[in-house]
Amino acid sequence: MTAANVIAFQTATQGRLASVASPSLSDLTPMLAAIAAAAPLHDREASFPFDSIARLREAGILALTVPTALGGGGAGLALAAEAVARVGAACPATALVLAMQLTRQAAIARSAAWPFELRQRIGRDAVTEGALINALRVEPELGSPTRGGLPATVAKLRAGHWSISGHKRYATGAPGLAWMEVLARTDEPQPRIGTFLVPADASGIEVIETWNHLGLRGSGSHDVVLTNVTVPLDHGIGLVPAAEWGKPDPAQSAWTALLVSAVYTGVARAARDWILRFLHARVPSGLGTPLAELPRVAEAVGEIERALAVNARLTEAIALAVDAGYPPLPSESGLAKVTLTENAVQAVERAVSLAGNHAHDRAHALERHWRDVQCARVHVPTADAALSAAGRAALNTARPQEIRH
Repeated sequence: MTAANVIAFQTATQGRLASVASPSLSDLTPMLAAIAAAAPLHDREASFPFDSIARLREAGILALTVPTALGGGGAGLALAAEAVARVGAACPATALVLAMQLTRQAAIARSAAWPFELRQRIGRDAVTEGALINALRVEPELGSPTRGGLPATVAKLRAGHWSISGHKRYATGAPGLAWMEVLARTDEPQPRIGTFLVPADASGIEVIETWNHLGLRGSGSHDVVLTNVTVPLDHGIGLVPAAEWGKPDPAQSAWTALLVSAVYTGVARAARDWILRFLHARVPSGLGTPLAELPRVAEAVGEIERALAVNARLTEAIALAVDAGYPPLPSESGLAKVTLTENAVQAVERAVSLAGNHAHDRAHALERHWRDVQCARVHVPTADAALSAAGRAALNTARPQEIRH
């Protein structure tokens, strides 16, 4: 990606990121309009948005967080979050794939566990081909590994290679992935856990089209079954004893929390824009004036603006801290994810309440925005897990003191 093609967002975000040292901005409006125009069809047909992904590739956005030394954008979290939110307003299914891509590329770039040659290859593939990568962790029996337990996916050590077998769920972007980071355990007497880099076109991989959800229907979050998939020895990355795996990484926790949440902030922005147009255009015959002129409507719209303003400032503050090398504690990132996604859900639901019956009509985009934003709550950490983790942390640091009446 040349300097002329690098994406930055200072101008398009009204200066919110003016303090961020990042590449100069090109106008994304035509591309985002094309992605938005394709979104209803992908939602209706539950089809993977290959066309929208291709537009992101042509603009260089799929390599936004690849280091500049490899030809990427070298973007930090602040810029990546705004990119995801803007795409999320156009097509959240596409934005979720983008969020996974930017998160993984940034993680690989800063990880000492990845062999140098693999880091170089993965980054350059994103730059030259727009190659997508995602981490496959969830399993039918295990659920999310964040709640503990050994993965059932097994990597067996053979002569000069690993052989991997297992079943993964919710593999976002599965139809378009070039690379899969597969969480697995070894079959050693003392199992180790780590990720195994698997080419998506490797023999023994089957994508089973199971994704048929209420929202984000185009995200291609299908099941992936691996049967004796062979990968080189150096594709086993970060292997550690089971007891040592899963220690939270503050930077990774912040990237995941903010980019996943940005998808739904984008949905809330789109819902806000839709309801504003509706309120100005809707003139009930008994009222004789647009709904936008009613004081109670202005107050309700103000609630939407509050949620979006908080999301913008909270995202910006955390992202700038991470980009400066001061990520929050993982428990704080979890709380941020819950706050950001709840604000997005509440903003869309307030728009739905203002639109009344129109919000339930599939002829209107607001109906789709409402379905899409419902997915915000199921991403890890879920509210119960995030609140419990923060509560335990607080209780563990408390000091017993005499209770005075």
